Amino acid sequence: MTARWSIGLVPLTVLIVAVAVGVRNSNYGDVGQCRSIPGDPSWPSEDDWNGLNRTVQGKLIANIPLAAPCHHSSLDGTDTYDQEKCDALRDTWFFPETHLVSPSSPMAYQFTNNSCNPFLDPDSPCGLGYHAEYTINATSASDLQAAIRFVKRHNIRLVIRNTGHDYLGKSTGAYALAVWTRHMKSMEHIPKYEFPQSDYQGPALKMGAGIENIEAYKFASSHGLMVVGGNCPNVGLAGGYIQGGGISILSSKYGLAADQALSWEVVTASGDLITASPAENTDLFWALRGGGGGTFGIVVSVTVKAHPDTFFSAAYMNVFNDGNNTDAIYSSLGTFFQSLPSLVDAGAWVVWVAAPFGFMIIPAMVAGLHAAELDGYLQPTREKMDQLGLQYQYSSADYPGFIESYNSIPPMWNVSDFTMGGRLMPRELVQDQDSTDALVNAVRTVSSQALMSGVSFNVANAVSSPSDVAANPYFRKTLFSAVVGAPLNYTDWAATKAAQDQITYKLLPELKAITPNGAGYLSEADFQEPDFKTTFYGAHYEKLLAIKQKYDPDDIFYAKTAVGSDRWDERVDGRLCTKPSIWGFDVPDLIRRYV
Repeated sequence: MTARWSIGLVPLTVLIVAVAVGVRNSNYGDVGQCRSIPGDPSWPSEDDWNGLNRTVQGKLIANIPLAAPCHHSSLDGTDTYDQEKCDALRDTWFFPETHLVSPSSPMAYQFTNNSCNPFLDPDSPCGLGYHAEYTINATSASDLQAAIRFVKRHNIRLVIRNTGHDYLGKSTGAYALAVWTRHMKSMEHIPKYEFPQSDYQGPALKMGAGIENIEAYKFASSHGLMVVGGNCPNVGLAGGYIQGGGISILSSKYGLAADQALSWEVVTASGDLITASPAENTDLFWALRGGGGGTFGIVVSVTVKAHPDTFFSAAYMNVFNDGNNTDAIYSSLGTFFQSLPSLVDAGAWVVWVAAPFGFMIIPAMVAGLHAAELDGYLQPTREKMDQLGLQYQYSSADYPGFIESYNSIPPMWNVSDFTMGGRLMPRELVQDQDSTDALVNAVRTVSSQALMSGVSFNVANAVSSPSDVAANPYFRKTLFSAVVGAPLNYTDWAATKAAQDQITYKLLPELKAITPNGAGYLSEADFQEPDFKTTFYGAHYEKLLAIKQKYDPDDIFYAKTAVGSDRWDERVDGRLCTKPSIWGFDVPDLIRRYV
């Protein structure tokens, strides 16, 4: 039987491959199977673009790369080189604030495909590359609706962009029309939230899609409140942050940012403005809480829980590797890792860094505990370092409220200037000495070759069930999110690609080896993750896919590693095309199944 089946496979394989090639040759490159690009019959005319501009009341922007002043060539053939402007741009290129004001420039530069690089020779080409062609500076739901009608009419790729903080290439795309939601800045304090079917009755904030962390923090503080948001001040809350799960300073106290969402206003692929809540469109409400940004609709606003402000404490530690104390540093890490469960169970958020230069805690921060109490949780690590003769610096302090403690955090590395990958590390890794030793060994292997950080938290008790929200259930067993990064090399594109490949294929596998069937944090992940469906979404993927197909049957909302994105290919030239299929099956998947 085995031999006969093997022989029978040959013609089946030939048939599958032949049909696959036929599909590729006849349809794969056709406009009907791909989003339109300039030169295609369905690409909008100048009159069409002008008409869209009138519809959105002059908010349409024809994109010009941010680095155009560093190059002689430009899109319209004029010389755009300006030495003074270029020098100023190069000095600030590495900071998010430089890109926030741009309607097209991604902070994660690797997603530009090296187009219009400010650090290359002025005579090198400066084109749009993977930047969006046009952007609508959206300030209302009607602007978003106009964008959806336009891309559907002309078969154009759509990109959703807020601040541009994005490690997965979701906020840019070649030949796309982008909607820029950064200027949707409405904010409302709701003293007592009451909504049908909601089990929450307390203070809340309703925030427009463009609200950034620091804006929300200051507004909440003015009302004696605090909200669960990200560490970086200019990350937008309502977009990929909450929709990616959302780890926060307050996570060990209140849960993920996704756990805080009470209702959403969303423009769907049909162009309708709807509410997603426990009473309306409940499946979409579930999906938006951790199921991924840029996937199910365009968020207009989100309403989230707000919590009473309180006092905080924070602690900092650093020990530098002088080449002679390496073994001692990593030995002390074992004690630190074993102390993390008690720290996060007490409500702490602990950020640490391990790298060739040493080890740092920057910081351990907790609501409702004084510095003396926080010191106690870190005492075992300090005693271990003393025992090993390590020279380290340690400090701790009290703060009267959230804003004061948040403002005390020193500037960290600009991680938007790094290639990146990550892994969620479960609490079970420190349950005994053997597993702790394996963790330390993996961290040592990785951090001796790259910068590695960990963000430690406990969200196990924030929801009644891991399936209450769409965020990967693995969050509920996680002790820390590990992130591995390497600086971008702007003058050597091949080196940048090699650094990302090292993260994907050499460094992350060290962490995966001790976390089989594990997961990654969608907002701080490797865009090359081979098994993104399981790694980013876990057991929720198939349910999320069904919701995606219900609300976006035509795949208007495409983003890298998003739910349903495997049905599409981004070609090297930037064109976005559907993958060939036979009777509804993806051809490569069909071959894997039966060959």
